[in-house]
Formats: sequence, structure tokens, C-alpha cells
Amino acid sequence: MSPTLTRRRLLAGVAATVGLAGTAGAAAWAGGAFDARLVTPTSDLVARAEAARRRADARTVTTTLNPRPVTLDLGGRQVQTWGYAESAPGPLIRARAGDLVRVEVANALPVTTSVHWHGIALRNDMDGVPGLTQEPIPAGGRHTYEFTAPDPGTYFYHPHSGVQLDRALYGVLVVDDPHESGGYDAEWVVVLDDWIDGTGRTPDDVLASLRSMGGHGDMGGHGDMGGMNHGGTGGMPASGMPMGGMETMTSALLGGAGDVTYPHYLINGRAPAAPATLTARPRQRVRIRLVNAASDTAFRVALGGHRLTLTHTDGFPVVPTVIDALVLGMGERADVTVLLGDGVFPLVAVAEGKTGQGLALVRTGAGGTPAATVRPAELDRRVLITAASRAADTVALDSRRPDRVHRLVLGGSMMPYRWTINGATFDDLDPLLVRQGERVRLEFVNRTTMFHPMHLHGHTFAVGSGGARKDTVIVTPKQTVAVDFDADNPGQWMTHCHNIYHAETGMMIDMAYQA
Repeated sequence: MSPTLTRRRLLAGVAATVGLAGTAGAAAWAGGAFDARLVTPTSDLVARAEAARRRADARTVTTTLNPRPVTLDLGGRQVQTWGYAESAPGPLIRARAGDLVRVEVANALPVTTSVHWHGIALRNDMDGVPGLTQEPIPAGGRHTYEFTAPDPGTYFYHPHSGVQLDRALYGVLVVDDPHESGGYDAEWVVVLDDWIDGTGRTPDDVLASLRSMGGHGDMGGHGDMGGMNHGGTGGMPASGMPMGGMETMTSALLGGAGDVTYPHYLINGRAPAAPATLTARPRQRVRIRLVNAASDTAFRVALGGHRLTLTHTDGFPVVPTVIDALVLGMGERADVTVLLGDGVFPLVAVAEGKTGQGLALVRTGAGGTPAATVRPAELDRRVLITAASRAADTVALDSRRPDRVHRLVLGGSMMPYRWTINGATFDDLDPLLVRQGERVRLEFVNRTTMFHPMHLHGHTFAVGSGGARKDTVIVTPKQTVAVDFDADNPGQWMTHCHNIYHAETGMMIDMAYQA
């Protein structure tokens, strides 16, 4: 590739006047500074693509987000953190497919921030990636996001700035299908999270601890580094001793854990000692919209005493599949339906490869409260990773040979703490080039002992031939996953691991449309 198209060269034109922020994904606003052969976020092609999505009868959904320091009650424990509200998750935003979404962000944080609309095939200049699609929103500043939400589904929003996601800066965006018949009596939005902020360390402290491992040839001196799991060894901490109870399941499914040990796992902002309660009546059919907003943890989810029917992954319908439990990587979403029994039942999200779980209660009648450590038998029965599902005929990608194939070799290590694509970190990577109208294949080749939930901005892809339509897919250790998508949304789009600590230390790359 021509050296004029390297990521470092693309940023060089603005580095002198704007300055590099020093973290991956927030280097410098490069609007107008890209190579002339690339489609920039401010290009007329981006504006025309948005105009084609607009409908004359579309409503405008307007809301305000106010990221700020907040005090959260996790269920008996008060923590100081950053959030969009005095509870987690942040405000639910709801629109219909084709609606115009307008969100004004008033930044009351002491640092810059942004909002990324995870999973939405929106206009490129509204994607919320500082250094690539917009200027960061300064402390005390304001920014308005305005975009058409083209596809129904379950999505969420969060910053794309440092490790801010590992606080309470996340919320759910539901895009309803006006033509969907429903077929359920009630709906619950259920958000899963791993929590460390305000417990004696911050996510930035954790990132600094992970980075401090660079240059050390062994784990000596790091045994007391709070918040570190060292799960890069494939589900074992550095000592090689089991972490307790989860190794058999993990090795069968994901092959590894995350890198951070969390003191709390939350469902809808509540710890298991004081769980959130979801209420309904016996024999009601409920749609549950599951969102994994965690930064370093995959969850295995089950509802005690019930089987679940998977209907959607990452917003798009799949062939309905009856399961006992499902695994969601960071950034993944799934919609399931369930016919409820009579009583009180535990909705459990076990942290894969780690010790601990989130808990919520489903109450349809009388009954005692399950223990915080309850373990439904369904967790060990028919368990599905959502990428193994099949796309519904209405959204299946047509069979076609790819016009272009990009091979992304996922690499890295715990010592030094550095995660790469094709042997380099973000600032030193050439962009992945595509052209409008191409069928593009991404081959994710995982050479590490970690699992990586790989996320593509601005598009959905098919996992394998006829596979589920998704925007985030788990790539397990030493495995290759191929995904296909149509290049139909011009601009500059991030592709990265949705382990926020992996992304922040290098495992992301720009996918750039050629003009």
C-alpha cells in the first residue's frame, strides 16, 4: 500500500495544529485531513447516503444526554462515578425505524467525551469516534447528534473515548419495527455490566496498571494489582491455579476469560445482594432485550425454570431457536422470548471464566427470594453462542463471492500489555480500503489465548454462509471467523475488539471507503 495512506500519515497533517491526545481512538480530529482518495466523514457521499435514508413521514425523536459525575446506588453500596443519570443504565431512547434521532449532549465531565451509537448503520459523521469522525466534545461543551435510524432492533450508546465505557456511561436505543406484529405481552430491557469504578480504583487506574506490565519479564510484583485478572492465559490467572468454578464451561465455549477482576456484576445497575425485580403475570409471554454493556466480561445468561427462544441477534431476526442459556460477548445484544411460570425466578448472568454473577428477579406470583449465589440448572444445559444462529430469510445476505478480502490477524500479549491487528497497534496501521458497492469479507484470525468480540461500525455482516446478521462477533482463541458485508455506507469506520482495554491499547483499525 502507498505510504501516503498509512494511519500515521493521515494524522500527520493535523497533528501539528490540533495535537495528538495520546490514546488510541482519540488521536486527533482528522476531518478534511485524510488522503484525497478516501471518503471523509464530511464528504458529500456521506450526506447523500443519509438523504437516501430519510423519509418524508419520519418523526423526529429528540432527547438530551448530560454526562456528568454522579453517585450510584448499586444495591447497598454507593459509588462515585460518571453517568448519564443518577442510575444505570442511562435514559432509554426509543424510535421507530426510519425516524430521525436528534440527541444533544451537554458534557459536564471534567474531560472530553463522545457518544457512539453501537450497531446503527448511521451517517458517518455522527458515529461518535473522536479523531476519526468528529472532534471530541470538550469539558463544558455541547454537541448534537442527528441521524436516521434505518433498521429496527436493540442497540446501545456509549462513549468512544478512552475507557469511559467502564463507568455508567451507557444506555439503550430501541428502534421499533412499525410492521412487527409483536406476539408478546410485555417487554423488558436487561443490561449486563461489570463494575469496578468507585470501589477503590477507576477504569483509568486499571488501564494504567495493565500498561505498567510492559517491560516486565514475569508477574513478580503484580500480585497485588487490584482489578487485574490476567485471564489472557486462557481462563487461568498468572499463578496457574483455577479461579473457581467456571473453568469447565469457559474452556468449552470461549476458551478464556477477560483481563480484569471485577468486584461486582450488575443487571440493570444492581448487584445481586439487592437485585432489580421484573414483574409480570403467569402465562404471559415476555420479550427480553439483552444488552452486554460490560467492558471485559462475557456473560452466560439463563432464567431459572424456563427455556428461552432466541429471536434476534444484534438487532436482526434469526430463525427462532429454543435454548436454555446463551452467551453474550461485550457489545453483543440478543432478543429472547419466554413464557413465564408462576412464582419467583432468578435471571442469572454468570461472568464467563471469572468468579461472580449478576442477578435479577422475575416475579409473577408468591415465592421466596433466591440466594444471590443461586445457579440455575439451565446454565449447564443447551447453551448457545449467538453467532451460531441462522439469519431469518428476510435479512439473510444473498450468496455472492466477495470482491475484496481483508485478513485481520489478532495478536497481543499480557506482558507487555499490547493488543494488535496484523502485528501493529492502531496508530501504525494502514486503513482497510473498500469501495462503495463491494461485497467485503473480513477474516478474523485469532492468534491469542483470549477471546475477542470484534465489532464493525456502521454496518452489519453475515457470520459465515447464511449466518446471523450481526455487528459484533466473538472470535475464540486460535480460531478464524469470516464475516461478509456489503459496502453501502461510505465514510471512515472503526473495526475493533470490544474488550475496551484491548481496543484502547491497540486492537482497532480504520475501514476507509475510497472516493
